[in-house]
Amino acid sequence: QVQFVESGGGLVQPGRSLRLSCTASGFIFSRYPMRWYRQAPGKEREMVAQISTSGDTKNYANAVLGRFVIFRDNSKNMVYLQMDSLKPEDTAVYYCSAFGLPDWGKGTLVTVSS
Repeated sequence: QVQFVESGGGLVQPGRSLRLSCTASGFIFSRYPMRWYRQAPGKEREMVAQISTSGDTKNYANAVLGRFVIFRDNSKNMVYLQMDSLKPEDTAVYYCSAFGLPDWGKGTLVTVSS
């Protein structure tokens, strides 16, 4: 079955960086665009970043543009989210998903606070 396992979250001070990782299994990873989403307390889940199957095309939400970078390694079935210059408003549970598949992982919590 399709599975996503996110990791790399934690507590970090504003202005610092984190790198999230997602290991995918149960489908042909290289054939799917991948996305990172986040859900802050009391808010709806929102898409943060998307990457094409080859990794050549990337799209970002305005709120993270210039601070976050999505990339993938098709040989390892993994997608990453490098997050720099973190802000308190980035606090959320972060999830990865494959565009076109309904499955979700448990997510990883990122807390940005001094």
